Amino acid sequence: MDRFTRGGRQPNSSRFVKSPFLLLACFLLAAFPASGVLAQKNPSNQLPMTGLPLNDMKAFRKVAGNWRIVGDVSGELDKKYVLTTSPGKGVLVNLPDDKQKDNLTSTFEHGDIDLEFDFMMAKGSNSGVYLQGRYELQLLDSWGVKNPKYGDVGGIYERWDDSKPEGRQGYQGYAPRINAARAPGLWQNLKISFQAPRFDGSGRKTANARMLMVQLNGVTIHENVELAGPTRGGMNGDEKAMGPLLIQGDHGPVAFRNIRYKTYGNNPASLSNLKYSYYPGKFEQMPDLKTLKAEKEGTTPELTWNVVRNPEDRFILRITGNLRVPEKGKYRFSLPSGGWANLSIASKTVIDQIGTRGSSQGVADLKAGDNPFEIVYHKPEPRVNPALGFSIEGPGLRLQDLHAAGSVPMRNPVDPILANVQGNNRILRSFVDYRKEPDATPKRITHAVSVGSADGTSYTFDLNTGALVYVWKGGFLDATPMWNSRGDGSSRPVGSVVPLGASPVLASLPDRNAAWPDTINPTHNFRSRGYDLDENENPTFRYTISGVEVEDMIRPEENGRYLTREIRLAAAAPANLYARVAGGRDITEVSAGLYAVDGKSYFVRVPAEAKATVRKAGNRSELLVPVSGNGMKYSIIW
Repeated sequence: MDRFTRGGRQPNSSRFVKSPFLLLACFLLAAFPASGVLAQKNPSNQLPMTGLPLNDMKAFRKVAGNWRIVGDVSGELDKKYVLTTSPGKGVLVNLPDDKQKDNLTSTFEHGDIDLEFDFMMAKGSNSGVYLQGRYELQLLDSWGVKNPKYGDVGGIYERWDDSKPEGRQGYQGYAPRINAARAPGLWQNLKISFQAPRFDGSGRKTANARMLMVQLNGVTIHENVELAGPTRGGMNGDEKAMGPLLIQGDHGPVAFRNIRYKTYGNNPASLSNLKYSYYPGKFEQMPDLKTLKAEKEGTTPELTWNVVRNPEDRFILRITGNLRVPEKGKYRFSLPSGGWANLSIASKTVIDQIGTRGSSQGVADLKAGDNPFEIVYHKPEPRVNPALGFSIEGPGLRLQDLHAAGSVPMRNPVDPILANVQGNNRILRSFVDYRKEPDATPKRITHAVSVGSADGTSYTFDLNTGALVYVWKGGFLDATPMWNSRGDGSSRPVGSVVPLGASPVLASLPDRNAAWPDTINPTHNFRSRGYDLDENENPTFRYTISGVEVEDMIRPEENGRYLTREIRLAAAAPANLYARVAGGRDITEVSAGLYAVDGKSYFVRVPAEAKATVRKAGNRSELLVPVSGNGMKYSIIW
């Protein structure tokens, strides 16, 4: 167990100098060094999803009035079956009663589909989303459940057979790997990649449906689960190649927003008539290949750099052929390579890496059927490991690799090195990179302490500022960046993560409208004094600010449902001392002392006597609490 107590050892900063991005770059350079770092598939570079309009109910078949479009919705953390709405557009909500409790069915039908949406459960509520109206992923208020089952949120619901003996009618339900649920009244996110069952020309089923991937709140909870038949409660007991989305409406209040999808056909893209020309030698610039005579030419059954036995260390390879796509439309291409490569389709340049070192994305409008293409791959140096990939995505077509297996080799793959909780708590010192948004520039926390508890609740604390950086549930830490090879000293949370902030928790402000500091102001005289451990190995962080000694205790409550933070001062608080307990795009008080933060991604509960204030800070909001007497307390709930 890695611990730090007062006067303990600091991390060796000379050893920990790289960011995770540099670690990735080092890994890729080890595999594909020098010019032309191998480009990786990036979901953000794929074609966008289609948004399901939520301005009215036209995207759905007509139902009873339990379903409606609203502008916003809020849930009660402590009251069952309550969702409160406000007028507007953009949110789909179900408010059933004894008379109106219809299920909701989409007007469009799908086969293979990638589906993503945000949802909010009322306390105690139950619903479900059926792919093709037949295969249910459960939606449930499963907050705090320790051992989730198929009936908990994200579970693949069971099948049912009335002919089986009592107690055995239900079968083939699949529980999520872990419970990544958030509290009722908070927005949650579900991503689904579904493959429909396959049928031959006579209608006979040739392959079962599959949940290729399901993620709940950023955590993968299912992978490649085969579904032998429809789950219980669907619209039909049969199976078809196409079917609508169905949302259960008779079990309790639930809301949805940001419903997006991509649908796919069954016909993949394909390559044919592949020919190659091989030009060994060192080329300072890309020559006009029409002026050169190829050393070797021939045909190849698959697209790969390795069409020539024992190729030279430096060479140019030209591959031509036909690319067949199922329908007309805009397609996106990726061309990862060890070196440089370019792609032309129908004599038009789509990707040109030559001289750009790794530009590997391109878009082209294609006709249905065969489209002639050309790839020119240049391996310029011996130290560049050869690699050539070719991937496509487009109308009705999932992201698909068109190159041969092994043409984009993985070198020195690393199994993740996971730090798990042992005993009551696990405490690990490391660097941690903080990002408020996934694509934001990271801020390196150099004196981070991460604490994991046996109940699955974890957090990261910054010894330099007193900031509570991240909270999460699930696993503890991925320490691969720190412990693999030379490492870079950093670790990453494993689980459903909520970013809180990297700014100081306490600051003396000249007035309550003064800007909150991003870093510790020297006038605050902040000094970390490490931490002590109690009998359950819970740390109490100690520091001084403005000459006052502080004890900072963060403890899981109700078996890890939430964290309570208590800040104790050894003497009376200095004048104008405040705690910044939350920050985000917006902060709304949903009930007395309970605040929903950052688009209802988490709650903060503050005692009524704390006199909390929500204020604007540019285009963001902050929740400030004046610190008086000997301290203050609040809870983070997610």
